[in-house]
Amino acid sequence: MSDLLLCARQLTKRFGGLAAVNGVSVDLFRDRIHAVIGPNGAGKSTLTNLLSGDLPPTSGQITLNGTEIAGHSPESISRLGLGRSYQKTNIFPPFTVWDNVRLAAQSRERHAPWNPLHWLTSANALATVNQRCERAIELAGLAARARTVAGTISHGEQRQLEIAMTLATEPTVLLLDEPLAGMGQAEAESMVALLQRLKKDHAMMLVEHDMDAVFTLADQLTVMVNGQVIASGTPAEVRADSGVQAAYLGEEHA
Repeated sequence: MSDLLLCARQLTKRFGGLAAVNGVSVDLFRDRIHAVIGPNGAGKSTLTNLLSGDLPPTSGQITLNGTEIAGHSPESISRLGLGRSYQKTNIFPPFTVWDNVRLAAQSRERHAPWNPLHWLTSANALATVNQRCERAIELAGLAARARTVAGTISHGEQRQLEIAMTLATEPTVLLLDEPLAGMGQAEAESMVALLQRLKKDHAMMLVEHDMDAVFTLADQLTVMVNGQVIASGTPAEVRADSGVQAAYLGEEHA
């Protein structure tokens, strides 16, 4: 069996009397893509925010690479090996692709920030940073665009850039929140191919509304409605579930 890298048990997040996530459990394994689907308002993004530390859980446990992380800061969770992308593209448009990714790679440098000698070091001279940057850009399929200003590349390439920035932090677990949103067919196909390349070395959780992409990529599916899991299993098992068909998928995916 693939390595279990992230384990969440009975996660709950309440906002006053509303349970946006209610008793949700999920396991993420290396070399497997776990897709979380459901209608708008189902709690998918809230679940992602709980796992990444952007929100603290009301209750429940999360273990990442053997360390309990529930309630920890996003920065500390990231340093333990978790990377994520957001629904809205989160890049620096005036910078080049290379500089965007290099900034992410620099976050993993262990030099003390208060060391005056470190302040005087050119970022271009940091060999380990440059190596991480080059590898991440290559993995994301953006080598030919490395010196291009990020704000001038296509929407699909900007989504690839965001993933490259995440890869530059050398995560073992990837949380991807609607990475195909707003893409045309060619860009979506390119993103699917990228995620398939990344799968071998990462545990991945994918939140996505593109059902064709979900059923192409996912090894495991969890379906959420109103903050709760209504079904979980292989794509074939979920596709055949009458409750899922009624709540979300519709006849075209039956």
